[in-house]
Amino acid sequence: MFRRATGLLARPIISSARARTRPFSTDLPVTEAGDSNFIENWKKLIPNIDPPKTPLSFMQPRPPTPSSIPTKLTVNFVLPYASELASKEVDMIIIPATTGQMGVLPGHVATIAELKPGVMSVHEGNDTTKYFVSSGFAFIHANSFADVIAVEAVPLDHIDQSLVQKGLAEFTQKLSSASTDLEKAEAQIGVDVHSALNAALTG
Repeated sequence: MFRRATGLLARPIISSARARTRPFSTDLPVTEAGDSNFIENWKKLIPNIDPPKTPLSFMQPRPPTPSSIPTKLTVNFVLPYASELASKEVDMIIIPATTGQMGVLPGHVATIAELKPGVMSVHEGNDTTKYFVSSGFAFIHANSFADVIAVEAVPLDHIDQSLVQKGLAEFTQKLSSASTDLEKAEAQIGVDVHSALNAALTG
């Protein structure tokens, strides 16, 4: 164990200056999607059969970082079972990051933010659409694209406030009567989510 730890400590560490100069994925040149090496080798071995599709064949290259800040933010908002927004151009989004509410405008610096239970608002002109998200991540790219991936989300106007208050009372009771660490953790998650839901509806 100690030998392994010594070996790990002896590895060279990348300097902060070098790390800062590393380009973002959005700064790389746009290339055509496709696995050229795989296709080339396939044709050599099996020239009479068309090569199968690979995952790269279905991936579209992300547009490069524009020279000037665009007027709109392009948002993709997805859940494990559905896509709420796909390449939607909006003025701004506000996401419930673990560090606090984060406003994202076109030209925002590249950022990865973890989401906590709270309200995500999508601003488009005079219209604002609000979603309650349970958790997830937001990937803000340097080319004014934002990918928001949530575990669960629902439009705020679809939530029944009476059920939220009932659930908050139930989980508060479970937390006070919990006897094991697991029961306490599960009850605390329920209290946190329902408290955030209640605050979103009453705020």
